[in-house]
Amino acid sequence: MSPDQHHLAPDAPRWYDSRQILAAVGPRRARHLLEATLLDGFRPEADPARGSVAAGDGHMLLMPSVLGRWSGVKVASVSPGNSERGLPRIQATYLLMDTATLTVRAVLEGSALTTLRTPAISALAADRLAAPDARTLMVFGTGPQALSHIEAFADVRDFSEVVVCGRSPEKVAAAVEHAQRLGLAARAGTAEDVRDADVVVCATSAAEPLFDGALVRDAACVVAMGSHEPDARELDAALMGRAQVVVEDRGTALREAGDVVQAVAEGALIEEDLVPLADVVTGAVAVDRSRPRVFKCVGMSWQDLAVAVGVVDGTES
Repeated sequence: MSPDQHHLAPDAPRWYDSRQILAAVGPRRARHLLEATLLDGFRPEADPARGSVAAGDGHMLLMPSVLGRWSGVKVASVSPGNSERGLPRIQATYLLMDTATLTVRAVLEGSALTTLRTPAISALAADRLAAPDARTLMVFGTGPQALSHIEAFADVRDFSEVVVCGRSPEKVAAAVEHAQRLGLAARAGTAEDVRDADVVVCATSAAEPLFDGALVRDAACVVAMGSHEPDARELDAALMGRAQVVVEDRGTALREAGDVVQAVAEGALIEEDLVPLADVVTGAVAVDRSRPRVFKCVGMSWQDLAVAVGVVDGTES
């Protein structure tokens, strides 16, 4: 390598592990980073479609995005059999680049970004869609995302009770204890408890509806984030058909969100009625409080990038 080439060689990118990421950006800041991105005029439909390649008994995902002077891509893998191997089902790495030169400036542990941005986008939607006086939060699921959503949602509403529903009594008990450690009154529940919930979070790997959508009150807000494949859903078509349905992006929802795809196929939901979250955040579309509000998200590349930039800015400022 010549002296000139050596001079032009970029510095090695900085590595951020999960501990550093979570220390730099908490649930509230993550939500504010996503909110600011939408208020600044970014439209999620500008994101390219998530690339998916079959591999082994799972698949690999490629998620690129550009936000002004920053660009990035998350490389993720989903391997359903990993739970039996003692490994995470989802693993990921994030490459953060400056847009001007596309030089990698940082490499981040991608799963921690997912842990932050998914409940953050859910909480941002719930903050706009849930009743101001919402008091009861019901959570379907007991995994990391369910726990993260409890914390993120507790920051946007003053809940007097958290009800947890799951298949494993031991994991439900652990989730209830997690909520209690956050200072929330919490208990185990059943699917029937959805009839009394003000806010419902679905954070499961279920392929079929978790409850009868007719039980959901008109005043309730439902957030479904567990499925991101067209043949899996957590909500039934009856609920989707009578709700105001908000999505990250129409095109993305119609490709990946089984809750949306199947409701449209069954004639319960019309594509044109899907409301982009950006329009709710900016106030371009009013919230319809005469019927349930559903937010269906699958996770998008811009969300990872916005949080990754927040991590780097927070540690270098």
